[in-house]
Amino acid sequence: MKSNKKIPIMAYLELTKPRISSLVLVTTLIGFFLGGRGIHSTELLFYTLFGALLTCAGASALNHYLERDSDRKMFRTQNRPIPKGIISPAKALIYGVVLVLFGVVVLYVKVNLLTAFLSLLTAFLYVLVYTPMKKLTWLNTTIGAIPGALPPMGGWAAATNEISLGSWVLFLILFVWQHPHFYAIALMFKDDYKRGGFKMLPVIDETNKKTFIHIVAFSILLVPASLLPTVIGMSGKLYLYGAMLLSLTLLLIGLSLSASRSLQDARKLLRATVVYLPLLLFLIILDVSF
Repeated sequence: MKSNKKIPIMAYLELTKPRISSLVLVTTLIGFFLGGRGIHSTELLFYTLFGALLTCAGASALNHYLERDSDRKMFRTQNRPIPKGIISPAKALIYGVVLVLFGVVVLYVKVNLLTAFLSLLTAFLYVLVYTPMKKLTWLNTTIGAIPGALPPMGGWAAATNEISLGSWVLFLILFVWQHPHFYAIALMFKDDYKRGGFKMLPVIDETNKKTFIHIVAFSILLVPASLLPTVIGMSGKLYLYGAMLLSLTLLLIGLSLSASRSLQDARKLLRATVVYLPLLLFLIILDVSF
């Protein structure tokens, strides 16, 4: 007898965290483009993005699986597929493992071993290091910024089969950028993270003094980091001036938040970081292309 139970397609899609997956695709593409000084093989690019997407989607599903108990306690996550009972933990686990392994195999067979390794390393750090560390130490943000900054390096490796200086510069920019971005989120959802048992910096830093210091410090660091592509000759003056303007603007918003300590300014910083990264990446592509 056939079952009439429908497969919750949208719920499985939600497990892959489409926003994060989209960012991974964009940064992987940037690394591929800059590493190869253009796109010389659309087939290679397709398999690079396809493999990266599968691996990222699987890692996100495994993150849902591992954090299912905390998700039930937090207002912002209690309607996710596992807490709502739409998808069982066992199915989410299998789904995540299959996606990660399939993605790594695609990259190994169709791209190269180095890219496959970097993708597997990204998934490993995100799922088995960053995720449990969120309940152990406030340093989880810095630890999590490592897998978050690896995708452009993977794209670079796919195009060149090596990790060179330019890929490390892209890694550094993303690594630094993630700190003000995620600290802003942690400030906005401080109480929710506390309910979930996560030791985000604003949760253990009740006055938020250290949090604001970190936001300003990493915003300052982002200024020279964002200018490195021009320093190493990867981009020109168009990118240099644009990156300087964007980074100084982000710094001013971070300083404003540090002075006001308001949730409203935390939202402004979050919006600013969301706008900052795509504009910066667009600038470097525009500069290199013309």
